[in-house]
Amino acid sequence: MATSSEILEALADYQVQCNNNQRLRKMQRDWSKLLHFVAKDTGDGFTMDVVRGEITGVRSGLVGTPDVVVTAASEDLCDMFWGDLNPSQKYLRGEIQVKASTEDVMRLDAITMIIWPEA
Repeated sequence: MATSSEILEALADYQVQCNNNQRLRKMQRDWSKLLHFVAKDTGDGFTMDVVRGEITGVRSGLVGTPDVVVTAASEDLCDMFWGDLNPSQKYLRGEIQVKASTEDVMRLDAITMIIWPEA
């Protein structure tokens, strides 16, 4: 089980990785969303702001009305944000749940293909 501080650290690393990926930023330049991540085993929640493809903020707590909600085990969230886990397979097995519009789920799939191309 990952702690809240470990998940926040992983989110911060993910923010840097995504914001430094020019291909990803260009592809997502018209995507502005509020995302919530929920660790189902600990109950911890986290908020991520994406503005025109740039992650502008990550913080502890569920703030605002989300466009996307991702629910997973705390360890899976950490592994996903640190790049040790491709979330696609866990999503297909139902171990990671995503509540979002079809368009936003497709965007997340595209992000996955850029960040984890070997999957």
